Amino acid sequence: MKIDEYAPIAGEEVVAEIKRLGDDLQGKEMLHINSTYVGGGVAELLKSLVPLMNDVGLKTEWKTISGDKEFFDVTKSFHNALHGADIEITQRMMDKYLEVNLSNVERLDLSKDFIFVHDPQPAALVQFRKGGKWVWRCHIDISSPNKDVWNFLARFVSRYDAVVLHLPDYKRPDIQIPQFVIPPSIDPLSEKNIDLPASYVEKVLRKYELDPEMPIITQVSRFDKLKDPIGVFKAFELAKKGISTLDFRGLLDRETFAFDLFRTLKYRVSLQLVLVGGSATDDPEGEKIHYEVFKKAVSDRNVHVLMLPPDAHREINAIQRGSTILIQKSIKEGFGLTVTEGMWKGKPVIGGKTGGIKYQILDGETGFLVSNISEAAEKILFLIKNPQIRRAMGIKAKEHVRKNFLVTRHLRDYLGLLKELEG
Repeated sequence: MKIDEYAPIAGEEVVAEIKRLGDDLQGKEMLHINSTYVGGGVAELLKSLVPLMNDVGLKTEWKTISGDKEFFDVTKSFHNALHGADIEITQRMMDKYLEVNLSNVERLDLSKDFIFVHDPQPAALVQFRKGGKWVWRCHIDISSPNKDVWNFLARFVSRYDAVVLHLPDYKRPDIQIPQFVIPPSIDPLSEKNIDLPASYVEKVLRKYELDPEMPIITQVSRFDKLKDPIGVFKAFELAKKGISTLDFRGLLDRETFAFDLFRTLKYRVSLQLVLVGGSATDDPEGEKIHYEVFKKAVSDRNVHVLMLPPDAHREINAIQRGSTILIQKSIKEGFGLTVTEGMWKGKPVIGGKTGGIKYQILDGETGFLVSNISEAAEKILFLIKNPQIRRAMGIKAKEHVRKNFLVTRHLRDYLGLLKELEG
């Protein structure tokens, strides 16, 4: 992956600036550490950023920590607690967390110039630092955490040289080290975001028994209760009840008014929901939530619950591009890159009014922010009924991502941060 490939998308000036920053960091060694190579936004970000960092002159590696099921059960509890859940954290859980961090020290070369540690799972590794500049890169919302869990983790976070957060809202007044705000990004040249032929999009839709001629509402996310897949299902049911009351002419693009009667009637009475998720080695709750969603949806043949493998990026891309509306009805959300992905495909996105979603969706311009199930259903109906508005919002959404949330901006911010830390 070469930085020059992004010039037609991000602009020559942006690429030139990145190269200038890279020149000042030539030969420096950098290590990223997280908890999994596949599944979830952190792994996808690093898959794009690490090669680009190498391309501009940083000698960059990416390593993961290893742990057993008990460890990832503990860190999932930490994750939920940092989002504010009332979870009791026992001494055994803290001991297990420290034990696994210690067991990974010998596997990692911690003598690099820069070390980025991502999220809580490996945060305690900072105890074993061997010089260099250490950054804790937090990808979750820590604005109102469970105090016991945060106080435990803050012991380690305070030993870093800096913290990087997604949003200004997530800054902690109780940390006495520099805190930087760098939103995450998507890679427009990755399998999940590249342009796809219409024929391939249709092929994937039909593979999963989706009708390309019928409106499709899609949420792509891990099967996690904080993503509220059950709430999405309930909003779909409400919207489906409202479909039959709409004037069918509002469901069709004006230029395709020659649809035959059969197809028109099908639009009038039908709506499809797709809940697409995947698994990740550091998320033990995924299978349980997937099963709960599947039980809810099994009675409706127009609801499709898909558990796709971690490398199914191109198929997810096709499902997003073939959808009428994308939704991300999260209750809590660190940032929500599936929102970014959806807008990049030129689709309006309906998102929960929380976390990073609030900073991405321009409400009423690139999509809609909603606070409950009935609002989500209302916006689904509005967008189905108004295809011209839907298309205009999608065009604006893609341009909003181009200006603010591409990997080139992310890389530029990181390189600027490294220069600041070095100085």
